[in-house]
Parts: sequence; C-alpha cells; structure tokens
Amino acid sequence: MSRRQGSPRNADVAAPTRRGRDYWLVESPGRDAVPGLRVHITGSAVAGAAYAVAAWQIGGMPPSTCLLASVLCVLAGVLPDLDSGDEESARESAGFAAAVLPLLMIHRFQQAGLSSEATVLAGASLYLAVRYGAAWLVSRYAAQRGMLHSLPAAAVAGQVAFLSFGAEEPLHRYYMASAVVLGFLIHLVLDEIWSVREGHFGPKFKTSFGTAMKFYGPEAWSNLLSYVLVVALGVLSATDAHWSEKSLPTRQYVRQQMEQAARSMPTTPAPWNYRR
Repeated sequence: MSRRQGSPRNADVAAPTRRGRDYWLVESPGRDAVPGLRVHITGSAVAGAAYAVAAWQIGGMPPSTCLLASVLCVLAGVLPDLDSGDEESARESAGFAAAVLPLLMIHRFQQAGLSSEATVLAGASLYLAVRYGAAWLVSRYAAQRGMLHSLPAAAVAGQVAFLSFGAEEPLHRYYMASAVVLGFLIHLVLDEIWSVREGHFGPKFKTSFGTAMKFYGPEAWSNLLSYVLVVALGVLSATDAHWSEKSLPTRQYVRQQMEQAARSMPTTPAPWNYRR
C-alpha cells in the first residue's frame, strides 16, 4: 500500500526547528531522543564488568563481592528511568530495585537479631514497599528528567547502598556504594550523549541537553528535598561507618570464639543414627 501524500514518513520522529543558518535544535523528543532500556543495561553492564575485573585483579576483592557489585551497577543504570514516563521502563526499574534491596538487607536483619521467619517477612514487606509504594510516589510526583536525573540523586543512591549493605569489611561497603554510583552516572552520561547529534557544521544539541548531568532542577521543592536527603543520608552513613569500624575488632573476636566453640564440640551421632 502506498503512503498517503503529505503524511510524514515517521510520525513519532519530531521535525527539527531551524535556528540560524546551519544550526538545528530539536524541540521535541523523537524515537531516538533518549537511549532505551537496552542501551542503559548494556552500558552499565560493560562498566560494571570492567569495574569488577579491576577490583578483583588489582584490588584483591573476592570474586563473589565483585560479581554482586557488577549486578548493582546494572541495577543503578536503570534507576533514573523511574521518572521517564514510560510505564515499561519504570516498572522494570522498580522491579529490579525492589528485588535487590531486600537481599542487601539480609545481613542487617541478621545483625538486628531477627529470626528466619522475621527476616523473610521483613524482606517481603520491603519488596512491597519499594515495588508499589515508592514506585507510586515517584510516578505521581516526580517530573520527567527531574532530580532523579541529577548528580545529587547519584549520591543518594550510593548512600542507600552503603547503608543497606552490612559487610564485615568496611572496604567492601565502599566498593558496593561506588559501583551503584558508577552505574547511575553511566545512565546520566548516556542521556547526555544522546542529546547531541552530529551536524554538517558542528554538533546539534537537543533541548534535553544538560538535563541529566545537573546539580539542580527548575523546581525548588525537589531541589530542597534532594539536598536534604544527601545531607541526612551522609550523616547516617558517616555515623554507621564510624560505628562499624570501631566495633569491627569486637565482632571479629566474638566470631572467632564462636567458631572455636563449634569446632571443640564433640561430634557424637544422634541416637536415631545408631544401628540396631
């Protein structure tokens, strides 16, 4: 079937508006105005894998820790799309965050002395709170390319990862938090790269250029909330790091004593294992 005369070739690709002699500025986003979910996952996966290999080979990190850090980097690479307005991207981002966050909190739950049943209930409650509660709040109040696409949001994501991951070694916690920040920054960098096109007489900038790598947005309340979260989580992270490093020798001593006591216990078979 032939196209109707005068109809656009691609209806969802915005036509550029001419500004000056040889400069074009795209006023509205088209099909490739922003990188898709696959691009963000690929970019953060490559960065996370490289970061994991470097930490393993150079930093001496355990392979399991490096693998977890690469997974967190991929997760952080899709988090900013919670405010994209695309239901599929927002649903995938919220699902990833809701699934991983309770897993990071398992060690915290154990430190709090929760039983296995209470740990499962706490993890399920946290999943539901993030998957539906936090996702609904973001979709309801967050603006597209708002403060979720910003450098303060990257700091907030890293601090949340630091507080959630309760490792015995402090360096492992810093490594996990830095992997989350790396994945978040990869997302912002890809958004900025997609905001520039090659032109005949220089680059062509879209109206979305500069809306990802930013320190503040147009709304005062979102700026205030972002920096309040940065400061509050920063204080909590510093306090928690100080307490963890100060109590590390005591916790290591208690663990050694428990391991020695477990090894010294007689390994007698249970009565039902005796042969009649």
